[in-house]
Amino acid sequence: MIKELRHIADISALLQGEREVFVVCDRNVEWVAWEAGTFVGAVSIDTSESLKTMGTVMEICKWLLENNATRDALLLAVGGGITTDLAGFAAAIYKRGIRYANVPTTLLAQVDAAIGGKTGVNFLEYKNMLGAFRMPEFTAICPDVLKTLPARQIKAGLAEMLKTFIIADASAYAQAVSSLKKAVFADGNLILKAAAIKESIVTMDPYERGPRIKLNLGHTFAHAIEHKALEAGDDIRHGEAVAIGIIMAAEMAEREGIAEKGLAARLKADFQSLGLPTDCPYTGLEDSMAKDKKAAGGKIRFVLPERIGSVVVK
Repeated sequence: MIKELRHIADISALLQGEREVFVVCDRNVEWVAWEAGTFVGAVSIDTSESLKTMGTVMEICKWLLENNATRDALLLAVGGGITTDLAGFAAAIYKRGIRYANVPTTLLAQVDAAIGGKTGVNFLEYKNMLGAFRMPEFTAICPDVLKTLPARQIKAGLAEMLKTFIIADASAYAQAVSSLKKAVFADGNLILKAAAIKESIVTMDPYERGPRIKLNLGHTFAHAIEHKALEAGDDIRHGEAVAIGIIMAAEMAEREGIAEKGLAARLKADFQSLGLPTDCPYTGLEDSMAKDKKAAGGKIRFVLPERIGSVVVK
């Protein structure tokens, strides 16, 4: 359930009546956590793809146990997608499951990662290979907190926002590209529109057995890119990999006669105008893609755009 916050201090109102709140927050946004008001305990964590592991999840579970968190506890995740994934996974397995809620503080998390109940960690340098579906009590979105983010983090989130519109809303895609060319900061209405689209798809298909698969546009390529980056120690953000993956998916769709001619070139020009990467720095992605959790029946599954606003699964 998405909750819009006009001011970050409004978090406390969402927690009224909760007697046992535990907060896990990204160390960079501790100030947001304090707006939650009264809580039993709070822990700050460092976040990176290399730290998105079972080890970190176990540390969160250990902290909960040491602080006597019961099955009635609510775990509040404050931070970006790595934080919400880690805290959500810890909530899914601690004492066989406790409730959790998200306060995403990055654009990528507000439009994608913190919505829909996917939790998980990387394993053997493969992206989100271990995890669980665990729906949050709510995801509270406050666009104002994004104003403190570096431009690179904002741009990484733009890729996920544009992905959502490419899947389901051609008009919103055109509006987003037009407005974002004028300013890096994403309009709050666009953020909420992208979040609402994802929430509606997830509601129809919470366990990714049908329509939800379409939300993986660009991700088959992106996860392979991220695997290569982790192996090489390169700094590539998830949203940046997704941007590249969307272009690769559009190029594949054109080669296969699925997409309208010129789609890949249009998307590439749009992405480049917003400062997003579009060229893959690696070769030999096939092995990584074959091991991706989205592969099924021994085959690699791709989400391919037919046109802006419509995609198919192949």
